[in-house]
Amino acid sequence: MNSKRNFGPTGWTPERLGSLEGKTYVITGANSGAGFEASRVFLSKGAGVVMLNRSADKSAAAIATLKQEFGTDANVTFVRMDLAVLDSVRQAAAEVLEIVPCIDALICNAAIAQVAKQEITVDGFESQLGVNHFGHFLLCGLLFERIEESVGRIVVVGSNAYKMGLKRIQFEDLNFDRNYTAWSAYAQSKLAQMMFAYELQRRVDVAGKNVTVQVCHPGASRTNLLKDTASTFNKIVWSILSRIIAQSAEKGSWPEVMCATQGNVEPEKLYGPTKRAETVGPIDECPLHECVLDREAAAKLWNVSEQKTSHSWSP
Repeated sequence: MNSKRNFGPTGWTPERLGSLEGKTYVITGANSGAGFEASRVFLSKGAGVVMLNRSADKSAAAIATLKQEFGTDANVTFVRMDLAVLDSVRQAAAEVLEIVPCIDALICNAAIAQVAKQEITVDGFESQLGVNHFGHFLLCGLLFERIEESVGRIVVVGSNAYKMGLKRIQFEDLNFDRNYTAWSAYAQSKLAQMMFAYELQRRVDVAGKNVTVQVCHPGASRTNLLKDTASTFNKIVWSILSRIIAQSAEKGSWPEVMCATQGNVEPEKLYGPTKRAETVGPIDECPLHECVLDREAAAKLWNVSEQKTSHSWSP
């Protein structure tokens, strides 16, 4: 699918943002990397941020850093959530619904990548598929009505890995029990996330609901994504390559900030860096591989996701 340039030669940057006073953004995985940098942008424009993170200690440190930068009155809070544990997602969603009256955007930013050896979550999922897709699928379902009440958005942070690997959902062996590789499992998890997002937007449109779903990718950014999961070899390779080809975590956050705030973004699109095989460069629309727009597979994935998470929902 062809892409087009919407934001000129320099692409989208946070300089386009006006005041976000009164807005609230809920971000998964926000205590470091792109999620933390997105929080900085939102707070700098007067918005409130609710972080959904696994580590209470790291979240407290991140919030302390943000309050040092933006003042003790900076509207940033934390709810503990482990995307690898569906009960944790349910508990976190319930807490968010209690304390957050308005969600202008839910940003599904958290992810794990390149898990060296197959790991299975407590709910029985291959870890990358469990964290990146199933956990976020459940969270979106539980918070959807609150987001719609706010005429809000759901932003799914994908990856160009979606068009690598098998380029399909391996329904016959979702956990890669027969032939696990870190790359194939990660690619499937990001394809699942993006397929879900486009299917959600289609269902929202049919139902006439007031929620916008956007998909972006951060390109190659210097974050801690591989720190706890990748093999030693892949960590070494990335530490070398990242100095050459990667951009800062700050720039890696711009696509998700744009998708959460920009007025003229379109459905069934992908936004992110547009240079060097979409690893860096100006933020704008990127081409989409046909594998992610397979509607039959997306509908099947939705049904499987409802079964696996024990949560049936219709936008």
